[in-house]
Amino acid sequence: MTTHAPGGSARPRIAITMGDPAGVGPEIAVKALTHDEVLRLCDPLVIGDLAVLRRAAEAMGREFGTPLERHVLDLGAMAISDHTWGTATAAGGRAAAAYIERAVELALAGEVAAIVTGPINKDAIHQAQVPYPGHTEMLASLTGTDDYAMMLVGPDLHVAHVSTHVSLRDAVDRVKRARIETVIALTHEALQREGIVAPRIAVAGLNPHAGEGGMFGSEEIDEIEPAVRAAAERGIDVSGPHPPDTVFLFASRGRYDAVIAMYHDQGHIPAKLSGFDTSVNVTIGLPIVRASVDHGTAYDIAGTGSANESSLVEAVRYAARAAHAKVAT
Repeated sequence: MTTHAPGGSARPRIAITMGDPAGVGPEIAVKALTHDEVLRLCDPLVIGDLAVLRRAAEAMGREFGTPLERHVLDLGAMAISDHTWGTATAAGGRAAAAYIERAVELALAGEVAAIVTGPINKDAIHQAQVPYPGHTEMLASLTGTDDYAMMLVGPDLHVAHVSTHVSLRDAVDRVKRARIETVIALTHEALQREGIVAPRIAVAGLNPHAGEGGMFGSEEIDEIEPAVRAAAERGIDVSGPHPPDTVFLFASRGRYDAVIAMYHDQGHIPAKLSGFDTSVNVTIGLPIVRASVDHGTAYDIAGTGSANESSLVEAVRYAARAAHAKVAT
């Protein structure tokens, strides 16, 4: 869905979920709504609780009046009497899940062109008995998506992940040819949608020095190399497995457009070093556009007015570009 700016240019309507009410999500949502750039890029719709947003504005010494309220879809999911800054609660987890569910409903119905998600807390989600370890898995389930992946997008790096929210032991077990091929294909498609006509993709190894010819592990030989060959035979410009301790550096210097990481921290650490305040978390493979802040609920500073909204603004920028690209295709 698009609206029109005063000058007549089309702006996509983008849903912004408030995230965990006890975290910094309400504050950064309020701050984002005051950015002229956000209002130029899109027609933002914050899905959350108006009472909590007002409380966040008060903590910043600001007023949350009618001009901002018109950009809010108030679900009333969090009783203000139950609201406490900086504490994981079942009530907060249920509210955060409700915001996501409504945003997905609107996106699937074509009422919004993209979703930008605020940070949630896994402990709160667990307390609320929401059966997902994180945003990515929840969005995949709500949209009926089988093949999906998390990609971090920063100023110098695109990093997609073979696995994310599982233990390191389980992550090693998930390094399989079929999954790696899928993530390579999803990454290639996502980069093309960003306007990169012929993406260059590097695949990281799992083991030190990418296994050193089998001396430090066989996953590169048994699973990763066959996946890379198969993707290359389908016409994708992909190489690897590369030593994990150098491939991200080369990508940040422009040799590759994206890196495929084998597990969560292998990809997250270099991505966050590269652009902690400006990285965006994107779910690739979904039938809807979804971007997110690349940070957590930051309970330690929630309600203080000191949270940095840069990642949320970057996520809105990405979502607006992706929404326009989706219309164009």
